[in-house]
Amino acid sequence: MTVEATFREASDQPRVEQLPWAHLSIELGHLYMEDYASGIDGLRENFQRVAPWAEAARRACQAAVGDRRARISTCFLVDDYFSPFGSPRQIVSDLQRAAADAGLAIDYLGRESGCASADGVPIARLVEGQLVAEPAPSTDGSRPPVSESGWLCNGERSAVPGAGEAMGVISQWTPPVESAVNRHSIFLDVELWDEKQEDESRTWSCPFLASVWQLLRLGMLRNLGQSVAVPQPMPAEVPERWDQLPALLRLNPSAAPFSAYRTFSVLSPRFLSVEHAVRTILGQVNVAGAVSAQVAERAEREDLALPPELVDRVEYAFVHTGSRRRWR
Repeated sequence: MTVEATFREASDQPRVEQLPWAHLSIELGHLYMEDYASGIDGLRENFQRVAPWAEAARRACQAAVGDRRARISTCFLVDDYFSPFGSPRQIVSDLQRAAADAGLAIDYLGRESGCASADGVPIARLVEGQLVAEPAPSTDGSRPPVSESGWLCNGERSAVPGAGEAMGVISQWTPPVESAVNRHSIFLDVELWDEKQEDESRTWSCPFLASVWQLLRLGMLRNLGQSVAVPQPMPAEVPERWDQLPALLRLNPSAAPFSAYRTFSVLSPRFLSVEHAVRTILGQVNVAGAVSAQVAERAEREDLALPPELVDRVEYAFVHTGSRRRWR
C-alpha cells in the first residue's frame, strides 16, 4: 500500500487573531425607532429602569472574580437595519447624556446593520455558514435544509398528514417534539431570513441579527482568522447618517474590552420571544474549533470556569423599560 504524504506551508493555516477580553459585557438596551420619539426624557426613563439591573450584574461579576480584577464593559444596540431613522449626530449625544443622568456610561455603540455586514465582511453569511441544524430522528428529506429554507427549529417538526409513497399508508398527524425535552415540549421554529424572488436580495431576521450580536460580544467570530467588526473610535465629527458610522463604536476610550467571556442584557419583555429564538440559534452554531479553544485557554489561564455551551454564557434581565405610555 502506498501512502502519500501531504505537505502544507504553515502560512496555509489562517492564524486566529487574539482579542482582548472583558469578564462581562452588559447590554444597556436595544431600542426601536419609536422608542426615540419621546426624545431625551424617554431615554432617561429607559436608563433609570435599566440602571439597578446593570449594577446588580456588575456586583455579581465583581464578587465572582474580585472587585479590582473585574473587567466590565457596557454596550448599546441601535436598530438601523429595519428602520433607519434620525441623525446619529443627535441621537448618540442624547443616549450618552441620558445614560449619564442615570449613573451609567455606554462604552460601545453597535449598529444592527453591522451585524449583517461590517468592514466589507458579510458577517451574517459567515454565521449562516456555521449553522449545524439538529437532525430530527425521522427526517425524510421532505423539508429543505436550513440553508435553503431559512428556517431553524429546536427539535422535530410536526408531521403533516398525507400519503407517503404510492399505495402507502396515509400518515397521521404527530406533534412537534423539542430536543432534550424535560417533560413537555416547547417547540420553536425560527425564520432566519426572507428573500425577494425578483432580485434574490436577503433580509435577515431580528433573531438572527441578535444572535450575531451575541456572538460578537462573546468574541466568537473570525473571518479567515481575523477579527470582525473591530471597535472604532467616534469620529471627530459625527456624520448625519448611520451608514456613515463604523459597525461598532468605542464611545469610552478607557473602556474594558468589548468582547467578554459572558454577556448580560437588560431588555424589555417584548424581546423575550426574540431571545428565545436567539438561544435556539446559538445552540446550533458550530464555532470554529480554534476560536473556541483559544477562548477556553484564555479563561483557564485566568482561572475562570467557562461553560462549554455558548447559551450558558448568555444571561438576561427582562424589565419594562422606556415610557409607561408605550409599554406593550
